[in-house]
Amino acid sequence: MQGKFLEELSVGQSASLTRAVAEADIVAFAQVTGDTNPVHLDAAYAATTSFGQRIAHGMLSAGYISAVLGTTLPGPGAIYLSQALRFKRPVKIGDEVTAQVTITEINETKAQVTLSTVCTVNGKTVVDGEAVVMVPRKAA
Repeated sequence: MQGKFLEELSVGQSASLTRAVAEADIVAFAQVTGDTNPVHLDAAYAATTSFGQRIAHGMLSAGYISAVLGTTLPGPGAIYLSQALRFKRPVKIGDEVTAQVTITEINETKAQVTLSTVCTVNGKTVVDGEAVVMVPRKAA
């Protein structure tokens, strides 16, 4: 399985995916990462926070960005080099998160692509940032 090659990419190309955040996703993310912060897992504790309820891990939404990069644009073969993130709003259980990536720059010399990255819920930004990925070239 091969994603897009560097030569097939252009500034402005975009891709997205949408996922509903389920209770099981939050629990699994906590188990896999070891991030057992009670704001994610304990309803009684979370009720005492400024959020008033449990929220998803911010990095769970960031993981959806990774999914777009690794499966769609550029897709299989792309290697993550960096990701800057800003967390803007909480994501709650049941929220539908749309992760979108858009190519903003292509460095032909280094075979690197820069993409704006954003996750939204109901049209409001919950996470945004910028990613840089290395992309394979077509064989000569």
